[in-house]
Amino acid sequence: MNRFRSSAVVLTCVSLLTLTACAGEEAAPPAASAPSTTAAVPSTAPTTSAPSAAAGAETVSDKKLCESAKKAGDAMKEALVSALRSGAEPSPALFEKTFTDLEKELTTVAATGAGDSKVVAALGQFSAEAAKAAAAADPGAAADSPAFAKAGANLSAACKKVGVHATF
Repeated sequence: MNRFRSSAVVLTCVSLLTLTACAGEEAAPPAASAPSTTAAVPSTAPTTSAPSAAAGAETVSDKKLCESAKKAGDAMKEALVSALRSGAEPSPALFEKTFTDLEKELTTVAATGAGDSKVVAALGQFSAEAAKAAAAADPGAAADSPAFAKAGANLSAACKKVGVHATF
């Protein structure tokens, strides 16, 4: 049964990657940049592994946050697709490493945004779900949870509002 779940999660990721690759780039209207604040304090992002480099730096726009998150998501999908192409059955260790890397990257991205941003909140929620999945005994099955799917949908919706079309 675990093999089936792992395969289902991987096939879902592959299909999302395919749909993302086939989707054309749409011309997005210029989005108004979010007002900058003087302190970049992400209140919703996990602080366990967030670097403090953004403490004195200017905040990044929501569109840039989403573009960075999309790159991280694409890297995760590519890692899973590469594992499938190798012919080996994806192991829980592969899922654990993939989700851990995704969580770290998204936490770093979220730390550069404004603390009151909806995108930062969605990044924090999704990275927390990725961390839960990575820590589970069966990360593939944990990623197949409704909470993980909802967090991904929330992040996708927040990014779509700022003109970045990504599927998480």
